[in-house]
This record gives sequence, C-alpha cells and structure tokens, in this order.
Amino acid sequence: MPPRFILLIGPGILFTIILFITQRGMNFIDRLDIQKLTILHTLRIPVEITLYFVFIAGLIPAIMTFEGNNYDVLSGISAIIIYYFTFVKHFFNKTTLLIWNFICLGLLLNIMILAILAAQTPFQQFAFEQPNIGVTFFPFVWLPAVVVPIVLCAHLAAIRQLILLLRDPNRRSTTL
Repeated sequence: MPPRFILLIGPGILFTIILFITQRGMNFIDRLDIQKLTILHTLRIPVEITLYFVFIAGLIPAIMTFEGNNYDVLSGISAIIIYYFTFVKHFFNKTTLLIWNFICLGLLLNIMILAILAAQTPFQQFAFEQPNIGVTFFPFVWLPAVVVPIVLCAHLAAIRQLILLLRDPNRRSTTL
C-alpha cells in the first residue's frame, strides 16, 4: 500500500496541482504560449497508436484503445485543425479554442478514469480478463507518469489563459 499505479500518476498530478495553487506556478502558466499548448496535443496521435499496439500485445484492455472507449486520438487529430484555423487562418476565435480545450480535457479525463479503473488495484472495476498492466512497463510508464500530466497541464493552462482573455479583452496576449 499504496498501489504502485498511484506512484506513477501521483507525482505528475501533484506537480500540476502545485503549479495551479502557487503564485509562482500561476506566473509560469500565464507565460506559456497558447499556440504551443495547442499543437502539443498532436502528441496524442502517436500515443493512441502506441496504446493500440500495447493492447495487441495483451498488456492493456481494448477499452483503453480507440477500438474501445478511448476517443482521445480525436484530440490529437483535431489539434492540427484547431491550430490551423485559429492561429494560421484566424477563422476560429478564443471561444472556439476554449470549447475545444474543454471537450479534449473531457476526453483526457475519460481515458484517465478508464486506465485507473482497469489497473490492477484494490479499486479495479473492469477489464479483469486483461487489466491495465502495460503502462507499468518501460517505456510505456512514461505515459501516465509524464505525458498525461503534461497534456493535462496544457489544457488547464490554455483554459485559464482563455478565460482570463475573454473576461478582460484588454489583457495582454502574445499569441491570440
């Protein structure tokens, strides 16, 4: 105790929380480039393809892939479209970008919950025939330990910046 899976996700999530509750962390978040925060989500395309191959290897349940209930690959694909129409063509506005971030944050939370409830822990709820063990092996351990917290932080930082910009249109933004 505690389950080792918590030790994978705990530090990254804790770091994200600290960023958002400390003044120094908030200053850092407010200086992040929203264009880079948006295009960063294309990383989710190879991640989801990798998860599919980890499933084929029998190390995670189908429910954690795009064949199951994981639609997170749509976040990666749509990031390219959102980036292009927001920052290159200036067709989408801040509100569209904010809505997209909320939708993709929901997709991320969906797979996080699926992964946790499918992991071999005392609170495992499904996927007993093939539990989520793949993300506990190297190099896949980087997914819950590093990639997920970065993607989570990117969404939260973008949402914070966009809400502040929508509340105060005179607020300085270098990227929108």
